[in-house]
Amino acid sequence: MPEPIPDFFKILKTFVKREVDFVVVGGVCAVLHGAPISTFDLDLVHSRTPDNLHRLLSVLDKLNAFFRERKDLRIVPDLSHVSSTGHQLLMTKFGPLDLLGTIGNGLSYEDIIDHTEEINVSGFKLRILSLEKLIQIKEYIARGKDKAVLPILKRTLEEKLKLDHEK
Repeated sequence: MPEPIPDFFKILKTFVKREVDFVVVGGVCAVLHGAPISTFDLDLVHSRTPDNLHRLLSVLDKLNAFFRERKDLRIVPDLSHVSSTGHQLLMTKFGPLDLLGTIGNGLSYEDIIDHTEEINVSGFKLRILSLEKLIQIKEYIARGKDKAVLPILKRTLEEKLKLDHEK
């Protein structure tokens, strides 16, 4: 079966409609801040409160989510997966989704929520990680792909700050 053409908007809309508490991080976050980069998956840090986890599992079921590393077995995420601090690398009917229990040096949803901003995307509100915090986390992680995108993110931040100063 061919992989779906990514439609991150549909994934995000499903999460918002089902009132899942999450923060957009990673490449999609950078793009929403105006960074001219490409990304191939949607990264979300989710709240691991019991009520939120049940809403999250409902969304994953609706999105036909399964672990993309084991396509042959088509393993679907359960409560033990989404309640962990780890990363769940999933495929959905709308494309790849990485659910993160924590990010960077063990930062949870509650740890990063004060470093977010709310934006309006096509009539619904999304919470995204601040560009400053995204840069800080990518510097900490320091994988090759993170190092490669850092100059673009820093330049995007400079331009945003310049525009804010001119207002």
